[in-house]
Amino acid sequence: MKSYIGRDLIVTDGTTLLGADNRAGIAEIMTMAQELLTNPEIKHGTIKIGFTPDEEIGRGADRFNLERFGADFAYTVDGGAFGSVDYETFNAATAKITIQGRNIHPGTAKGKMKNAALIAMEFNAFLPVLERPEYTEGYQGFYHLIDLKGSVEHAELTYLLRDHCREKFEAKKDTLQLAAEHLNSKYGLSTAVVEIADSYANMAEQIKPHWHLIETAYAAVREVGGNPQSNPVRGGTDGAQLSFMGLPCPNLGTGSHNHHSKLEYACVQAMDDCAALLVRIAQKYGEGEIKRR
Repeated sequence: MKSYIGRDLIVTDGTTLLGADNRAGIAEIMTMAQELLTNPEIKHGTIKIGFTPDEEIGRGADRFNLERFGADFAYTVDGGAFGSVDYETFNAATAKITIQGRNIHPGTAKGKMKNAALIAMEFNAFLPVLERPEYTEGYQGFYHLIDLKGSVEHAELTYLLRDHCREKFEAKKDTLQLAAEHLNSKYGLSTAVVEIADSYANMAEQIKPHWHLIETAYAAVREVGGNPQSNPVRGGTDGAQLSFMGLPCPNLGTGSHNHHSKLEYACVQAMDDCAALLVRIAQKYGEGEIKRR
């Protein structure tokens, strides 16, 4: 926040979210559209604009009709500082672990009771403590326990699995299975059941063959007065799903920070820069400057 001294910030009242990662992006996209429509001297090709509801729950691209959209490539505008050009995301999955216990009166429970809640705690203890979100950064992946509920009879745990490296990502899945096998050997077959559903994959492999997207964004950021930077995204974006669907789609920053928290904020001047960046990217492709490769 110190880098914005003297600038204007949009903030919450401290009791709710701002939603700046998405809302700032929408505002910047629409500002770009207005600029291109009202200034015909800005040369550009055909511009397609799309908004994906349910992006925050990972379903934004589920029903996106690429053929109808009709674009060769795209950029998402979703979060981060002005100048960020993101093309590496996590490989992501959600894991649900179901623990089946056996309830019986505690007075006669010896050798008979299986406390599912305690077994769930034992399952979680099997996972590496230092591979939790609060201990990781950069390219380090994690197991994130997002929900835990249970009783003596039945318990459920839900984890988010994340890693930029495909091999480490698959190893995390294997670790969950090994934990379940250990508990099943100790407490009986089917005590612990693991279900894993992939959410999205690291879009870098889909972006790198279309590197003109990154080079163009870098050049445009500099021309607008910024310093381009690319960092591994420690989250998701619809651009990942869209890229694997056949629409190469890196992500651009919106001039907003502290997303998904009550401390979220956006800088007005940075948002102006982001809107100018979108115009410049459209202009660069429209001028035929870019050699696609």
